[in-house]
Amino acid sequence: MKALQKMIGDIEITKDLLMLLIIGGLYSLSIALSNTFVNVFLWKQSGEFIDIAIYNLSIVVFQPITFIIAGRLAKRIDRVIVLRLGVISLSIFYLTVLLLGARAEHFLILLGGLLGIGMGFYWLAFNVLTFEITEPDTRDFFNGFLGLLTSFAGMVGPFLAGWIITRMDAFIGYKTIFAISLILFFAAVITSFMLNRRSAEGVFSFVRIIKERKKNPNWNRILYAHFFQGLREGTFIFVIVVWVFITTNSELALGTFGLINSAVSFLAYYVATRFIKSKHRKKAILLGGSILYAALSLILFDLTFGKLITYGVIISIAYPILLVPYVSLTYDVIGRSWNAREMRIEYIVVRELYLNYGRITSIILFILTITFFDEKTSIPYLLPIIGVGHTLIYFCIRKISFQSDPDNQVVLSNEKGSNV
Repeated sequence: MKALQKMIGDIEITKDLLMLLIIGGLYSLSIALSNTFVNVFLWKQSGEFIDIAIYNLSIVVFQPITFIIAGRLAKRIDRVIVLRLGVISLSIFYLTVLLLGARAEHFLILLGGLLGIGMGFYWLAFNVLTFEITEPDTRDFFNGFLGLLTSFAGMVGPFLAGWIITRMDAFIGYKTIFAISLILFFAAVITSFMLNRRSAEGVFSFVRIIKERKKNPNWNRILYAHFFQGLREGTFIFVIVVWVFITTNSELALGTFGLINSAVSFLAYYVATRFIKSKHRKKAILLGGSILYAALSLILFDLTFGKLITYGVIISIAYPILLVPYVSLTYDVIGRSWNAREMRIEYIVVRELYLNYGRITSIILFILTITFFDEKTSIPYLLPIIGVGHTLIYFCIRKISFQSDPDNQVVLSNEKGSNV
């Protein structure tokens, strides 16, 4: 703990904050190890973008539905239990993929639904716990350090998985990485028992928080920002992965792609965490979004593995610049919103609804594009349209303002004494 304290600077690390970081790291490593290769696993079976799109659309449709259900549960039971439900659901997803094997392409909606349900439970609980455990002066650290863990997982996971798959029979290789993911999820469940219990009371009123947009301009702006964030993420999250595999026809090359990008991201998150201050948040968001959009010019035509690597390096620098201040700003907006203490779960649910609305819109546009036009010629024209989403985030948040400086905001205490 003392060594960690020296590395991060003058930041107070509580037990719950440390445990939540460990859980987030285990989740990230498990997902990094297996999730990328589920798309490739399905692609190798069907070879059709429409199938991959349907699978990913199922994820982002079931995820917001689950968020609403998880939000209701979080108002009635311990939110750590909701977190465990998410991890268990994700375990069931990987077991199902394993059992279906070569028949997985015939159960795309089932698989996407299971993953969406698992992520819905997990992220609702994780986001609410983040909101409660972190304070205004620790949020940038938490988000940045979690980004470091995610980047480290992104370095180790895909490369290790690609190496295992190429060294073994394909099915045995996939079986091995899915089994490792299950072990990591189990470790996350065990770690969750070290978190203090965090129960909530009251009626689940997320419709009331949706209506709060009309009364709270900051809340309305941050929701639009999340829609545009999802507009890019929905399609890019699977298209780039498939393009790398198509270009190289190698899982190891895909793992190398993840290793290089995550190594760059690891360093970028550390720099962003230490040097992006509250007063520079909006400028950093604009810079990160602009770089992300400019990077698209590399991959629209004459695709090569070298161009994809370069694109990956650039966005690995840009994402931390954007996300570290953006996530912290989001929590500050929620923390200053109406009745945030009692309605923190509803705020998280509504935020995720808008994020997934954007993702759903993105994937539907993708499906319509490849249905009515030739996919090889139409996808390069679609990506700049939906890829502008992260750049538009700045124009949504630039007028967000607080009565006092965010560093000195008055925080709300929950019933366990943590700040929200």
